[in-house]
Formats: sequence, C-alpha cells, structure tokens
Amino acid sequence: MVTKKYLDNLTYEIIGSAIEVHKTMGRGLLESVYHECLKEELRHRKINFLAELKLPVIYKKKLLNVDFRCDLFVENSIVAELKSVHELIPIHEAQLLTYMKLLKCPKGILINFNSSNIFREGQKTFVNEYFSGLQNE
Repeated sequence: MVTKKYLDNLTYEIIGSAIEVHKTMGRGLLESVYHECLKEELRHRKINFLAELKLPVIYKKKLLNVDFRCDLFVENSIVAELKSVHELIPIHEAQLLTYMKLLKCPKGILINFNSSNIFREGQKTFVNEYFSGLQNE
C-alpha cells in the first residue's frame, strides 16, 4: 500500500539519484543526457520506473490522440519531469501537474539539471488531491 511516508522516502531516493547524476556530469548538458544518466542511476538503486510513458487522455470515454509523454513514472507512484533550462517557468509546473492528474499520481518532482545545486534550487516537489487522501504510515 502506498503511504505518504513511502512516497517521501521514494522522493528522497529520486532526488538523491538526481544529485548523484549532477555531481558526476555537471551542468550544461542536454536534457536527454541527464535522462539517460538518471535512468541508469535509478536502475543501480533498484528503483523501478517507466520512461517516456505515453499518457492517455480520455474525454467522455473516448481516447484522444494527444501525445503527452512523461519523462519518468517511478514505482507507479511519482512523476519525475526533467529539464535542463536557464530557469523553471510556470509551463514546466503545469506540464508536471497535468501528467500527475492524467496518471492519478499523488506526487511529482520537477528537476532542473541546469542549476548549481539540485537540492537547493534545482528541484520542486508537488502533491495533489490524491496525496492528501493517503495514510501517513
């Protein structure tokens, strides 16, 4: 059963993985490089994920032809959206929140590898109504 504590621990592992990638690779590379490195780091830590997951958009019981893909869907519980940009802007947050809603996912992490410190300024964590309904332990 997924709990808030489980998601918090998983969030810690995902951010720790991103920090390890950032320490090893530095900043200034393309997002695709960080994506591959983070996938490798998650595998090393034995954390399951789906990469480039195509998200279904259903309207009135009809599957629409919308091509949304989230970077990583970790342990069927957390969406991780990766960027390598000068600064995060509201559209990046909207993208993550959209993916969380479509997947009915309680937590999401936006990670910007083009920052000097992933922990302090390179990541933002989001929760939604699915998170508030979970048990603590």
